[in-house]
Amino acid sequence: MHTGCYIDGEWVQPRSERILKNVNPSNTEDVIAEFPAATPNEVERAVAGAQKAFERWRRVPAPERARVVWRATEIARRRADELARMLAREEGKVLKEAQGEIKKGNSILEFYAGEGFRIQGRTLPSEVADVFTYTIRRPLGVVGLITPWNFPYAIPCWKIAPALVAGNTCVFKPAGLTPGTAAILVEVFEEAGLPPGCLQMVVGPGSTVGDAIVRHPAIQAISFTGSTPVGLGLNALAAERGAKVTCEMGGKNAVVALPGADVDNVVASVLNGAFGSTGQRCTATSRLLVHEELRAQVTEALVEGARAIRVGDALEEGSQMGPAVDARQFQTDLEYIAVGKQEARLLTGGGRPAGLEGGYFVEPTIFTEVEPEHRIFREEIFGPVLSICPIKDLEDGIAKANAVEFGLTASIYTPDIGQAM
Repeated sequence: MHTGCYIDGEWVQPRSERILKNVNPSNTEDVIAEFPAATPNEVERAVAGAQKAFERWRRVPAPERARVVWRATEIARRRADELARMLAREEGKVLKEAQGEIKKGNSILEFYAGEGFRIQGRTLPSEVADVFTYTIRRPLGVVGLITPWNFPYAIPCWKIAPALVAGNTCVFKPAGLTPGTAAILVEVFEEAGLPPGCLQMVVGPGSTVGDAIVRHPAIQAISFTGSTPVGLGLNALAAERGAKVTCEMGGKNAVVALPGADVDNVVASVLNGAFGSTGQRCTATSRLLVHEELRAQVTEALVEGARAIRVGDALEEGSQMGPAVDARQFQTDLEYIAVGKQEARLLTGGGRPAGLEGGYFVEPTIFTEVEPEHRIFREEIFGPVLSICPIKDLEDGIAKANAVEFGLTASIYTPDIGQAM
C-alpha cells in the first residue's frame, strides 16, 4: 500500500512535522501506516498539476474518458478482497459490510462509465426566426473532493467517477483515518491509464488541507460529505468567491411504526439501521417513533436483538458490529450515552463490551422514554445508540420526525398505503 500524497502521477512524502498514524480501531496496537501529513504546499502543487492536466483531459472525447473509468471498474473488482480487508482494518466496518461497500462503489464506477456515452445537450425553440438555439456541456475545470471516513470507498467513487467522465480533473482529500482505502482506489485509476494530474490525492487535516482546497481560486467546484458544522463553514467560505458547492451532511433519521405494521419487519430493519456500520452512517436509524399499541412488543424484541449482536474485531469471522472509528468518536459515543442516562431510561448497552478493551468498542445501546426536548433525540450521535419515543398517531409521528434540524431520511411501517403515501 502506498502512503503520503499522489501528485502528477507520483507518490510523494510531504515535508511536514505532523505525522499521521493509521490505526486499526479493532486493535489499537495494530498500526497500519505512519506518514507525514500534507500541507497547503502539497495542495498548491496538486492544483497546479490538475490545471495543466485539465487542458489535455478536457479534449479527450467523453466516451474515451468513460473507458478509463470502465477499466478502473474491472481492476477494482479484481482487487475487491484487498479493498474490503483494508477498509475493515482501518475503518472498523465488519468484513461483510466492507465487502458490500466495495460492491456498491464498483457499481457506481460502472454506472458513471456508461454516463460517458450519454452526455447530452439540448436544442431549444428560439423567439427569433432562423436562429438555432442549443446547449452543450463543458467541464468546469479543477474540482475539490472532500470525503469522510465512514464510507471511504463508495463516496470517493461517486465523486471521482462523474467528475472525471465529465472532463474535470480532481484534487481528492480523503479522511485521514482511512488513507489506505483511498490509496488503493488511486492505484486502481493509475493502473486503468488515467493520465497524470487528472486525479491528485492529498491527505491531511481538514483545518489546513481542506481549507486550502476550499479557498483556492482555481478550484471551480467542491463536493463535500461530512459533518453539518464543517459543511456549513465550507459552504460559506466557497461562497465568498462564487465556487459551486455540494454538501451532504448530518442526519437524525426516524422510523415511524404504526398499528398493524409487521413487527418482525420493523425490528429487523431498525436493528440493521441503528447498529449496522456501528451506527456510523448519516442515514442511520437513530430514532424509533412507535405507536403505543406496538411499543411494548417492539421494544422487547429490539432489546433482545441488540443483546444478540456479536460485537468484535471487524476482520473476525462472525463479527456483526465493529468498533467506533477512533478514540474521538468512541469518547463522543460514551458522552452521549452518559447524557442519555440522565434524560431517559437505558434498556440495554451503555458501556464497553467485556473482553474487547484493545479496541474502541461500544455496546449496542437502546434508550426508551425519550422525548423531543432531549439531546439524544435531537443531536447526531453517529454511534450505536437508538432512542425510542412513543407516538399517538400518524400526525404525532410526523411532527416528532420533523422536530430536529436535520432532513435526510425517514421510514414508515404501516399496512395502510394511504398513510404511507
